[in-house]
Amino acid sequence: MPYIEQKYRNRFDIHVEKIVDDIAKAVSDKNIEEFDSKDVLDCSGNLNYVITRICSSLVSGRVSYSKIAILTGVLENVKQEFYRRVASPYEDDKIHENGDVEGYSKEAINSFHSS
Repeated sequence: MPYIEQKYRNRFDIHVEKIVDDIAKAVSDKNIEEFDSKDVLDCSGNLNYVITRICSSLVSGRVSYSKIAILTGVLENVKQEFYRRVASPYEDDKIHENGDVEGYSKEAINSFHSS
């Protein structure tokens, strides 16, 4: 989970901010706050490269199942936490804005569990 001690965050954040800035500047002159979906799509290869390099560097030397399992587990946890914190609230807003999908109401879900 990403909730590490503040002293370590301070150590890493300066580097993270630089990498994000470099990833963004490789595809656009816009500030990262102004990025739209196309800009993020254009950055996706750069982001993939950076994440891949970090993971491959941590595996360097002797590759083992445990290293692979740990790193893929971390990546899966990153994905899940991003979804939980960013995508899920966005989807909840869209449900409120546009209405729920038939079959996903609380009543429908409860009926699945009581069957």
